[in-house]
Amino acid sequence: MTGNRQSPLDSLHRELGAKLVPFGGWEMPLSYAAGTIAEHMACRTDSALFDVSHLGTVRVEGAGALDRLQAELTNDLRKIAPGRAQYTHSCNERGGVSDDIIVWWLSDDVFDVMPNASNTDRVRAIIGGSDTTNTRAILAVQGPRARERLATLAPEIAGVKRFRVAELNILGVQCVVAGTGYTGEDGFELAVPVAEAEHIARAILQAGVTIAGLGARDTLRLEAGLPLHGHELSPDITTLEAGLGWVVGWEKADFRGKAALVAQRDKGVSRLLCGIRTESRRPPRDGARVFIDDHDVGVVTSGNFSPVLGVGIALALVTPLAAHIGQRVEVRVRDATLAGIVVATPFTQSG
Repeated sequence: MTGNRQSPLDSLHRELGAKLVPFGGWEMPLSYAAGTIAEHMACRTDSALFDVSHLGTVRVEGAGALDRLQAELTNDLRKIAPGRAQYTHSCNERGGVSDDIIVWWLSDDVFDVMPNASNTDRVRAIIGGSDTTNTRAILAVQGPRARERLATLAPEIAGVKRFRVAELNILGVQCVVAGTGYTGEDGFELAVPVAEAEHIARAILQAGVTIAGLGARDTLRLEAGLPLHGHELSPDITTLEAGLGWVVGWEKADFRGKAALVAQRDKGVSRLLCGIRTESRRPPRDGARVFIDDHDVGVVTSGNFSPVLGVGIALALVTPLAAHIGQRVEVRVRDATLAGIVVATPFTQSG
């Protein structure tokens, strides 16, 4: 794993027996001794702690910061205000998604833009700002009891609502807390100074939260029907094809990719993301083809076993006619054909 960056919590991960793997240029925990399914279910039924320090943080601030972000990102920041967070896309001129991003609007002219790990340099080249990734760890605490668990460390955390952002003192450490996450559950993401990251993480675990790796984070986000860049989103897949037109600020001034997205909106998409549930435990995998009556109608972008449902689930890009709820399909993997049905997402409900 030479050349991969290490999380500020690397020593804690090793102490807890994490299976470490390369991910987005980082060495990150895939799972721990209990295994991915147990970690997944801990998040669905109680709470789980994920180290997501591999995500980037680009600080954009000063006069003109808002206008700069408005000109480059799809969503309209004027729909929100300081103290809130927004999901958005960075698109190319064809409307393809170069990255999907969360923006934390900290104060009037200060924004923390959070790209995917491998895209930080690319996003910074587009929006400017300074890369502050090395100054903090990002701890995601997710699950139906996340608020209850974290309130034992700082009661004010319970008041941070979904997609809100606040600077709070947690055990004497000044942190930024956002009501965001990537599991489909209630919870938070905490930006903690590097020097105090392990101290805060240990306190979270002592509060009864289960440590979990990126394997569980991926199965959780898939059950929640959330897209992953490089799978459901890419420079070759547009915001509209991913079914995420709500992240486009159609009424705001021009931004990168707007003309292409407007044209696609008016013409209609030729493929659309949908959910597929199989009839067996064997999951589809990305790259598997989707068929209806021997007609190839699309491709699986992500597939896995659902610990909650006990069957395989997948997200797939298919022709619009094939994306209707209730449509019977076949997913052809290497040595088998899996019977499936198109279903609404999310596949499971939170909690």
